[in-house]
Amino acid sequence: MKDILYKYMSRWTNLNKEDQQAIVNEIRIENFKRGTVLLKQGDVPTKCYFILKGCVRQYSIDVEGNEVTSNFYTEEQAIAIFNHHKADKSSDYTFMCIEDSVMVVGELDTEKDMYNKHPQLESMTRRMIEENFSQVQEEFAAFIASSPEERFKMLQMKRQSLIDRVPQHQLASYLGMTPESLSRIKKRIHQDPH
Repeated sequence: MKDILYKYMSRWTNLNKEDQQAIVNEIRIENFKRGTVLLKQGDVPTKCYFILKGCVRQYSIDVEGNEVTSNFYTEEQAIAIFNHHKADKSSDYTFMCIEDSVMVVGELDTEKDMYNKHPQLESMTRRMIEENFSQVQEEFAAFIASSPEERFKMLQMKRQSLIDRVPQHQLASYLGMTPESLSRIKKRIHQDPH
């Protein structure tokens, strides 16, 4: 698993192997079972995560008591909790492992210490977040402008692995449709792939 971290750091920084190793030696890697809740909606976040292996679902409970899936995180994606600096620090989302997962776990209260000790780490994190934010903006704009069938086709192109990894009702929620609509769209696309 540490090889994934070295590869990832090499992509985002120009740290030499020795500096990379110093950071990796301080990083905590944990295993999580399927069904583990990393953070519950309404709780105050204390950790951030980087997925080495597995899949995590982000969802919230709406006013009618329905689960609304807003994202899935898979290999080489970070789960960064951005609201931990605001006055009301409680999370608007629940994050749950939908597969057995292996993740880097960071403590939010020691984040500044790590950045002071390893300045390149802060730069790497910023660059990673900027790219991720740009990608999220693009996906959101495309999502708003798309029909349900176009959303599914976009998912097939950009995140194909989710289709086989994620339960259909969660995937439908993520795409903003009912499971029945998703079934019809999948059937229609299967019959006429163009």
